Amino acid sequence: MSGIITVSFEEIIHQIKLDCQIPSKIEDVVYRQIIISKAEEIGIQVEPKDLQQAADNFRQINQLWNASDTWLWLQKHGLSLDEFEELVRIRLLFSKLAQHLFANKVESFFIENQLNYAQIVMYEVVLDDEDLATELFYAIQEGDMNFHEVAHQYIQDPELRRCGGYLGRLSRKDLKPEISSAVFAATPPQLLQPIVTSKGIHLILVEELIQPELTESLRQNILSNLFLEWLKKEAKQANVVTQLHPQVSGLAV
Repeated sequence: MSGIITVSFEEIIHQIKLDCQIPSKIEDVVYRQIIISKAEEIGIQVEPKDLQQAADNFRQINQLWNASDTWLWLQKHGLSLDEFEELVRIRLLFSKLAQHLFANKVESFFIENQLNYAQIVMYEVVLDDEDLATELFYAIQEGDMNFHEVAHQYIQDPELRRCGGYLGRLSRKDLKPEISSAVFAATPPQLLQPIVTSKGIHLILVEELIQPELTESLRQNILSNLFLEWLKKEAKQANVVTQLHPQVSGLAV
């Protein structure tokens, strides 16, 4: 195909509709209006120096190292300078409002849910034969084989085989419930009895249990999650009027 293709604003909106993204975009609009309204209600303000710092941080994260990079990025995303300022302002309000509402609740939430933040370091071999899994378990226990040898012999995936079945640091949500309960009850280093799931028979070596620690990264993650849950509740209670004018077609629905 040759020639010029013109993409209008109306075409973009039409494509958003065809992609069935209208509900998520309406949700984003509602969240933005809730943030602005609540910030005004409790008197949260954005100072010019804070806005400038937030803009500088945004440019750094997006690798916009100079004015030329920034202008190209704005053009790519169809943003004016005023709209870029609004984008940064909303993100800053999000952060300030989250801090105001939930900063003093993060530690208590962490303590109440710290079991969910524990991590395990483990190795795994998944087999199809339960008798073979049991045989290998006892062979490792008795020192006839080691776990690395079993992994090298029975893991099909080349990359996983090369690292001996190492799965890295995992939390409870990363594992099936039947595996999670056994893994987090282990006393590392410990080889677990074979565990049967729908995926197969799991031979697992638990190397280390990492106790949860409220790092700055985790603190920010909890803070954001608490704030997002609050936003969702506020949105459900809001009286949202959506002004859309869908075209009527001849399709039966």
